Amino acid sequence: MTLTCCISFAGGLSAAELQAPMTPEVHQTTTESGWTVSFAPYFWAAGLSGDVGQFGLPEAHIDASFGDILDHLDFGAMATGEARYGPYSIFADVMYSKISGQGGTPKGILADNVNVSSETFAGFLGAGYAIYEDSTARIDISAGFRVWSVESELSLEGGILDGVSRTDDAVWVDGLVGFRGTYSLTPEIYLTGWAFVGAGGADLDWDVAGAIGYRFNDTFSAVAGYRALGVDYSSDGFVFDVVQQGPMLGLIVRF
Repeated sequence: MTLTCCISFAGGLSAAELQAPMTPEVHQTTTESGWTVSFAPYFWAAGLSGDVGQFGLPEAHIDASFGDILDHLDFGAMATGEARYGPYSIFADVMYSKISGQGGTPKGILADNVNVSSETFAGFLGAGYAIYEDSTARIDISAGFRVWSVESELSLEGGILDGVSRTDDAVWVDGLVGFRGTYSLTPEIYLTGWAFVGAGGADLDWDVAGAIGYRFNDTFSAVAGYRALGVDYSSDGFVFDVVQQGPMLGLIVRF
């Protein structure tokens, strides 16, 4: 694998982490204070496609399946939570991943191996208001901010450049607005989804999803669906213009 391919592949995969059920449910347990609180760890089997550019190298196109990403994943964690009081809600979504890869250089003169590791954090904090609600459905209008942090490290082994390392990183914030909604088909089965779009540090930041959920009881629910998220960021040679999409699965716990 050439130096450029190795950097582009690992750098691009750093965004594959990916997000989860941020949508409120109609039937939730309410505390004595009137607040409803829920927490949902989740898993998102997302592939990644788009253009990335780091370390001053030309942009490269990435098209990686979830299996490709999983081969390079060192650690990943993601979860979302929500607190609701009447028609008002505050919600957050956090995801973190660390991905690494290694490749050889064409002739092994400058270096024998190129190691690339990348850490990505994305955190979304938002607030919403229910513009429609009855016994089976609810629609929230919502707005918030997503913070992105991507840091990649390149290190060389062997050859003339043995021991040389370099770091390239970017941090930016995007404002997003959109809708979240849920509709109960039966007391146990419901549909849920959301759509957000915005910009800020990035030229475009968007997030859409649809899922079906099942309530086991007042405490536990499970959701399964499909999600797509895209971001188009570029600054000082750092390019991160990617789309992540794939099936997701989450467990919702209410307190």
